[in-house]
Amino acid sequence: MRAFDIHPTEKSLQAAILEKIDNLNKPKGSLGRLEELAMQVCLIQQTLTPSLDHPCHLLLGGDHGIEREGVSVSPREITWQQMINFTRGGGGVNMFCRQHGFKLRIVDVGVDYDFSAIEGIIDRKIARGTKNFLYEPAMSEDEFNQAIQIGSDLVDDCYAEGCRILSIGEMGIANTSPSSIWMHLFGNIPLKDCIGAGAGLNNDGIRHKYEVLAKAIDKFNGSNGQPIKPIIALRYFGGFEMIAAIGAMLRAAELHLIVLIDGFIMTACALAAIQLYPASQDYMIFTHCGDESGHQKMLDIIGAKPLLYLGLRLGEGTGALCAFPIIDSAVRMMNEMNNFQKAKITKYF
Repeated sequence: MRAFDIHPTEKSLQAAILEKIDNLNKPKGSLGRLEELAMQVCLIQQTLTPSLDHPCHLLLGGDHGIEREGVSVSPREITWQQMINFTRGGGGVNMFCRQHGFKLRIVDVGVDYDFSAIEGIIDRKIARGTKNFLYEPAMSEDEFNQAIQIGSDLVDDCYAEGCRILSIGEMGIANTSPSSIWMHLFGNIPLKDCIGAGAGLNNDGIRHKYEVLAKAIDKFNGSNGQPIKPIIALRYFGGFEMIAAIGAMLRAAELHLIVLIDGFIMTACALAAIQLYPASQDYMIFTHCGDESGHQKMLDIIGAKPLLYLGLRLGEGTGALCAFPIIDSAVRMMNEMNNFQKAKITKYF
């Protein structure tokens, strides 16, 4: 894996940013989370006049070998069928990207389907799905490195167009399974508390999923010993789309872009990115806590406070897109509100 040059956001502007926020014509602290968001965005961009130019959304697709073990109620072909649906503008991600002005990039990182005849999908396929981590590592070291680089390169493409804010979504049947395992390994949370219904498993399905994942973890622990290196756990259990998302998050942090983190799977990827580069968290805004079991616990591990609780569990990055207007309001507050002096209002504190 290539090295990333990621540092905590520079705090020398913090006092000036706070002074500007406190001198806007409003009671001190009265815009609550918007003021916190404005501070974070200004520190990321190192400016008192932030912008959200050219917002981009990466939709990364990949299939998972563990799907063969019946850990998801959705069959594997849903991945490629939805990817094609996205090219026709018919998905939830399409609707929200149109609504909020995001440029959507649909990327095949490892879907078990030949998209060569389909327009609108960026071909970055590493393989037609990962291997089954119940029996062997999901990917090789070379494949892992390739996925990281793909995510990084995609961000470079967005940055070259002037992108200042990035959201990331995924499409990959069974990707709640590696997410649950990463949560268990990195957060030291009992596995049973990390596993939920995914796309709609019933109680018997959740029990089966737990048994499969517990067996895979036992095999992994037996072959690797302790302590577990994060990068090994990522390669052993991850999906190509998930590792590419981690690469995208790290490159975005390196470039001082705002990164919007969506639901359970992208939060697991963010947790993994933070394991590798703790400073990357400074560039992340956690947008939504969904209904997937364990999502709130994972946010608690990170120490993240999501903007929305909408009960979404669609994936695709839809929660991040829904939260964008809140971040936009924080930026508009900084750039469009009068201060007390210009408004000719007595500052009373």
